[in-house]
Amino acid sequence: FGSSIKTPNIDRIGFEGLRYTNFHTTALCGPTRAALLTGRNPHSVGFGHVTKAISGYPGYSMHLPDSAATIAELLKQNGYSTRAIGKWHLTPSHETGPQGPFDRWPTGRGFQRFYGFLPGMTDQYRPYLHRDNTPAVVPDKDDYHLSTDLADEAIRQIGELNAMSPDRPFYLHFAPAAGHSPHQAPKEWIDRYSGAFDHGWDVERERVLARQKQLGVVPESTVLPPSNPDVAAWDSLPENERKLYARMQEVYAGYLSHTDAQIGRVLDHLEQLGILDNTVVMLCSDNGASAEGGPEGTVDDGFYSNALPQTAEDGLAHIDDLGGPRLQNHYPWGWAQAGNTPFRWYKQFTHAGGITNGLMVRWPSGGIKAGEVRKQYHHVIDIAPTLLEIVGLSMPEQVNGVTQEPMHGVSMAYSFSDAEADSRRNLQHYEMWGNRGLWRDGWMAVSRLQPDGAGAYPQAPVAPFDELTWELYDQSNDPNEINDLAEVEPARVRAMEQLWWAEAGRYNVLPIDNRARSQRQSAQIVRAAGSNPDGAVFYGKGGPFEHVVAPRVTGRSFTIEANVTVSETTASGVLYMFGNRHGGYCLYLLDGKLCFEVAPSSIETDTIAAPIALTAGEHTLEVRVVAGEKLRGAVELIVDGVTLASGEVPRLLRVQEG
Repeated sequence: FGSSIKTPNIDRIGFEGLRYTNFHTTALCGPTRAALLTGRNPHSVGFGHVTKAISGYPGYSMHLPDSAATIAELLKQNGYSTRAIGKWHLTPSHETGPQGPFDRWPTGRGFQRFYGFLPGMTDQYRPYLHRDNTPAVVPDKDDYHLSTDLADEAIRQIGELNAMSPDRPFYLHFAPAAGHSPHQAPKEWIDRYSGAFDHGWDVERERVLARQKQLGVVPESTVLPPSNPDVAAWDSLPENERKLYARMQEVYAGYLSHTDAQIGRVLDHLEQLGILDNTVVMLCSDNGASAEGGPEGTVDDGFYSNALPQTAEDGLAHIDDLGGPRLQNHYPWGWAQAGNTPFRWYKQFTHAGGITNGLMVRWPSGGIKAGEVRKQYHHVIDIAPTLLEIVGLSMPEQVNGVTQEPMHGVSMAYSFSDAEADSRRNLQHYEMWGNRGLWRDGWMAVSRLQPDGAGAYPQAPVAPFDELTWELYDQSNDPNEINDLAEVEPARVRAMEQLWWAEAGRYNVLPIDNRARSQRQSAQIVRAAGSNPDGAVFYGKGGPFEHVVAPRVTGRSFTIEANVTVSETTASGVLYMFGNRHGGYCLYLLDGKLCFEVAPSSIETDTIAAPIALTAGEHTLEVRVVAGEKLRGAVELIVDGVTLASGEVPRLLRVQEG
């Protein structure tokens, strides 16, 4: 599709199969995955957003209903072996702990085996993984990387299936963590791009567009839209910032190329087994490029999740660590804009830059010819019905005794052999964080919640709904949404707005819930689901388990008490830890002294320590944390009822991120 990043194995899928240039997703990872697996619109199956943004409304319940069987459930009941490897992100956050329930884990939704991670993101060097329903032990080796591990597992499981049941078909849902943040990759892969992006994001857009025209994936008449608000012109940046931002894109490029190599290993294994050409291979992204790094990028995701200020100097001080195990970094939104060429806006927006993604389909034995482009309008909900048609199945009225909601998607199989076939889809609605869109027969009406210049994401100020205007684009002639025709065709705008409301009512979009995540996560919702947000008692060694099922210690005051028996005055060890090596809270003993650490990011740590060591024997240890204005924290360390140390930390954690 024109990228400068080298992806020979992804390219192989596209050039040996079909490339869909008018394919669309939901603008965010979780909703796209729900739509992909069920063939239904995301709000209608409770996934208007991601699992940690749960609310009480049906469209944001984050509970895949039994009335929406996944493609894995349907294939399994028809003799397929089913495997899910990598990112899942479809289990309600409060159900990801050891208490379950497990019916909305992969093994409860049609996959016989699972190896991967449950939340939306994880560290690439030290991920927190599950095998089926049990925490997995990550190999402890210096060259470990999650993408390699996931490919190893896919190869192993495919090999076992082929050895034991070579005639039994299989369905593999392979979902690497890349290229989601954190952007982490082996240094040798990053260094392959040394200097490759020194020209900056403005020139990069021009180069990508030129290649897209050459490849025939955009019309020759396509021009670049103006830059998104707040994206600085590359040439206007100081030299030190250009150096930092270029390196951040080198990291991302190395990250993606390394992932491509692992995809290639899986393809090569299928070929070695002699089954590649008879295997349907589909590959797509789940949303547009992410602007979550902000205008300057982030050295660490903790800056983004905890709303911390960051300067280019912070990044330059750690430039040699970017992409490595110490940091969880993300590139600036100027590179996200370049990654979305030739479209406007980003992930989480319902403009083309948020929802337009390439899809590739390779299936030589099914009659798909190599190297062709398809321009029919399609959506991620069309993948499940396509797979059903390919294998000769129809959607049953009931699955496991539960009456099924019909799939909302349409099969794309008609387009496999006919590039000129009329699109069988003529309508699709969108909603994300209050951003709305409706596509109908080549026309796109879109309404953006953030006013120009207010920033890329919902943390920024927003306009009231009754003040929002709709834009209108003739995408048949203006696919990258440059010429707003709303004033020229007001009647069409009104009709499409009314149709959007009708579709929103039909598919559980209403009421629109654009509240911040902290407002959505009410204690009542989580408590009703079986977690204990207000406190818990652990006996002996406990965990690890997903952070979202632990007592909430973010954005609020809290107390941790530990009853311990100390055998020697130099005892050391962790009593309670929330987070990982990139940030969190830690209560521990060091040489017998009680300590408490607060780390809002990988590179910031504040420690309060007791001045004297414990004596041997039984003790009650306590840390009291009081959240003040702007989450400044007052910390008090208490041993056997006596305060031994107190102090302030500049910033407590804001949210429980994954």
